[in-house]
Amino acid sequence: MSDTSPPVLAGVAAESTKPYVLIVGAGLGGLMMGILLERAGIPYDIFERAAKVKPLGALMSISENILPAFEQLGLLEAIEKIALPLKLFSVYKESMEHLGDYYSGRKAKTGYDSLLFPRPKLYELMLKQIPAERLHFSKKVLSTEQKPEGVLIRCADNTTYRGDILVGADGAYSGVRQSLYKQLSAEGKLPVEDGKDLEMGYVCMVGTTDPQDPEKYPMFKDDHTKIMQVAGENSPYTWTTICVAENRICWSVVSQLPSVRAAQDERFRNSEWGPETNEAMIKEIYNFPTVMGGKLGDLIDATPRDLISKVFLEEKMFQTWYHGRAALLGDAVHKMLPTAGQGAVNAMQDAVVLTNCIYHMPSVTPDNITAAFKAYQEHRYPHAKMQFDISRANGKIMSGQTWSERLIRAIVLNYIPQRVLDRSIKGANYRPQISFLPEAKMRGIVPVLPQMTFPTRTENITTSTAVAV
Repeated sequence: MSDTSPPVLAGVAAESTKPYVLIVGAGLGGLMMGILLERAGIPYDIFERAAKVKPLGALMSISENILPAFEQLGLLEAIEKIALPLKLFSVYKESMEHLGDYYSGRKAKTGYDSLLFPRPKLYELMLKQIPAERLHFSKKVLSTEQKPEGVLIRCADNTTYRGDILVGADGAYSGVRQSLYKQLSAEGKLPVEDGKDLEMGYVCMVGTTDPQDPEKYPMFKDDHTKIMQVAGENSPYTWTTICVAENRICWSVVSQLPSVRAAQDERFRNSEWGPETNEAMIKEIYNFPTVMGGKLGDLIDATPRDLISKVFLEEKMFQTWYHGRAALLGDAVHKMLPTAGQGAVNAMQDAVVLTNCIYHMPSVTPDNITAAFKAYQEHRYPHAKMQFDISRANGKIMSGQTWSERLIRAIVLNYIPQRVLDRSIKGANYRPQISFLPEAKMRGIVPVLPQMTFPTRTENITTSTAVAV
């Protein structure tokens, strides 16, 4: 689609036809939604504000919570090729004194390894599943409008698009959510908590190196990987290094902010971070020692500067996930700390469940859309809330630098038996699958929760098209 001559797009569908879905945001959640709609034969388009994909990000981990869905899509083997299984999580003091280990025993329990890889690798794999004509860049959505006959989005390039359903997958500061909440607030229907800012407690810098010499870093010769974390002793920092496929090293540095006021000041000073703010932090962390030898600066120098990103680690669990013809997913409704590796996983789980609910609508009517969205939130909210709480707790244990948080970290790593930690793998029994594809077989010994059930679709469904407004 060109900005000057938009093509014919699916438009408002009549009763008993497939809905046309507008997806705002081409992150992992938005891409997963697109892949699923593509497989379901439901028309859609994805609108991304960026001009092109920039492969930012460092480590990502996925396991049994979402791998069955990738297995259904025929992508599990491709993911395994870009990943290494996690075997060990080791924590050290800045002096390189060993604090303790946690051994990953997930495969014996769940049937799946925790697979670690650079986040851009998964993004590239998923992006290839989306037909080029369905993904539209430089489409910054300025406003949304709901009407009885459909939903509209208006973009900064003066284009307007109309559909039956709008999905906001556009991140923690979702424009779709802001537009939705503005309407609800004007009607007096927005919960007070949903109107408050995200909470911020950490600042994080991440990157992934270019390929490194296995002779310098012998850990590359293993068929698995481990997470090596260092807790600063006289600073608010913790930093982590992980060897991943293709002889690359993912690294991250987390700084805990000391107070709410400090978080507010940091947000104000860095509302639009640029390269100069990165350089200031790089200078501060450059000489930090790493478990694999050398200093953090060695890895920073081996990482393209334009692929180093600095972000706030914020969190918030929103109460309102949908209204009318619009629904939200991922960070737009549950921004989690990355310490449990569940942010992107939950966004993709949202996409699976939301697509299932849309697919099984008997017809495209406002009442059916509302019922589908209601089922989506009721199913997903308790699971997302549990992972939100786990991520918050893990953040305190692994990245917290207060006296009490250091004490808790030492207790968890040194005094709680491994068998107890293994039993504490929460959420391993929740594995939402794609309802319209053959189920992946259940693996492991952890009992799996039942899948959502839907009435059998018997009607002959067709697709309508219309021109962009």
